[in-house]
Amino acid sequence: MKLHLSSISGINLFTGYGEGYVMVNQRRHERNLVVLRDRLVTDWPATSFDEIDAGDFALLAELRPEIVLLGTGERLRFPRPELTRALIEARIGLEVMDIRAACRTYNILAAEERKVAAALLFH
Repeated sequence: MKLHLSSISGINLFTGYGEGYVMVNQRRHERNLVVLRDRLVTDWPATSFDEIDAGDFALLAELRPEIVLLGTGERLRFPRPELTRALIEARIGLEVMDIRAACRTYNILAAEERKVAAALLFH
């Protein structure tokens, strides 16, 4: 039996990242976005970590993932708990990490066919 990594097609995966950008399926993105296995949300209204509000998390809850990976830029920053109430009430997990860790973790969970959303804040 030959064992090898199967390529995963038809889903969104991070294919690269660097200072101020990520690549999803070889396409470069430099603005805040939400990545799900079958959808990209490029018009997520969250403008920056400092300006994120409860409505931004409510929109994430409407996407119905099992878990949200919140990438908070180059460094780890935690949102105030009252902002994430919509996720808590919808029983959606939240993990906070820097953008690079969020990309790597997303790819692992997406490959496991988990309902994951990576919500990335570049600023």
